[in-house]
Amino acid sequence: MTTVESPLSPAQPVRGTRKRLDHIDAMRPVKQAGVVSTHTLLFFAPVAAALTVGASLQLLHVTREAFLFVSACMLAYSVRDLPRIDHRTFWRRRFALVAVPYLCWTVIYFLVGLPGEHGTPRADTIHLLYLFGTGYYQLYYLLVLLEFYALFPLLLVLLRKTAGHHGLVLLVSGLVQVALVSSMHWGLAPAWMQGYWATREVTSYQFYLVAGMVVAMHLDEFHDWLCSHVLLVVAGTLAAAVVAEVWYYLAADHVVSWLGSSSDPFQPIVIPFNVGAIATIYLIGVALVHRRRSKRTRAVVQSGSDNSYGIYLAQVLLITIMSWLGWQHLNAFLPWPLVAMITVVVVFVSCIALTELLARTPLAKPLTGRTRVPWSKSGAATAAPPALRVVDGACSAGSDQVPAPALSAEAATASAMADAMAR
Repeated sequence: MTTVESPLSPAQPVRGTRKRLDHIDAMRPVKQAGVVSTHTLLFFAPVAAALTVGASLQLLHVTREAFLFVSACMLAYSVRDLPRIDHRTFWRRRFALVAVPYLCWTVIYFLVGLPGEHGTPRADTIHLLYLFGTGYYQLYYLLVLLEFYALFPLLLVLLRKTAGHHGLVLLVSGLVQVALVSSMHWGLAPAWMQGYWATREVTSYQFYLVAGMVVAMHLDEFHDWLCSHVLLVVAGTLAAAVVAEVWYYLAADHVVSWLGSSSDPFQPIVIPFNVGAIATIYLIGVALVHRRRSKRTRAVVQSGSDNSYGIYLAQVLLITIMSWLGWQHLNAFLPWPLVAMITVVVVFVSCIALTELLARTPLAKPLTGRTRVPWSKSGAATAAPPALRVVDGACSAGSDQVPAPALSAEAATASAMADAMAR
């Protein structure tokens, strides 16, 4: 048993060879708050606020890239020191943690929307199959994740073959991302690589997936650099956000026609902001789990992390129910930004409650991605602590875990940097 303080060697005792990175886990609820905010604006913001909402969504869409970055980072980190991957085990776990919840929640959302469809059984069946293939609303993230899993072994081989040149790999991937997104934005790419279909294609996010894997290979160095350049990272992110927002308003008002459509889900101008925002969210995760934080704060962060996958899966269900109840009419009595903030809190907390409930039922794994949690505290006390998560919000345990190293000089430096951040 080893107890250490660095975020890279957590204060929570390590059990066997399982290692949990609490600061990476703490990124998850931060990202999910952004995802819930996105859907709240889409469902409940008034039409008159379309320009402001569009500008907000341009920045909030970073949650897609952050979701995939963290998933790629954790998966690569979990296998980086293993000589090879057991593909049978790899796909069995991926299917249980991603494909099964995806299929289950697709059926749930299909059934929720069925009363308003008024279609024939044949048409409804075709529609369900279409949803399976294209992803219902927010669930398409999981489709992209499954596409990434199919490519992951090849990407892992690439990174191992190019050891010592990962900076060049990242540069090439970044340039490809800029070229690809630019061609999509200005209509140069084929139609199947634009708009709706582009959101479902792994190629649209390749830079963030490759970046997540590269960071996993050099997590100590990445952590140390970020924690020693906090002001630079935050200032750069804010500057990139301002540039992206100016671009949006100029495009939306047709002041500069060559800027292209302001409603395009992929804007080349937001790539620098996305990189900075992901780095900033990482720093927030480090700060949230710092040992100076109170036990209550740590418990809240832990709950948000444990339930983040459930929040992602169930949020649109809660938002849909609220829309049925006429929640949007609150805009007539309160300023819409206040309604939006209240909605985010209500949906976030309600999803946590629902996930905690489902996690205590036999359907825990297919509906929340979590191992079933006992009802009694005594049962919970004897349960094994969670292992490193390799799916964004879902737990996994087994041979794709890495040994927890002893506290190294680099980890001690990281702890000192985290202390400086907290102060």
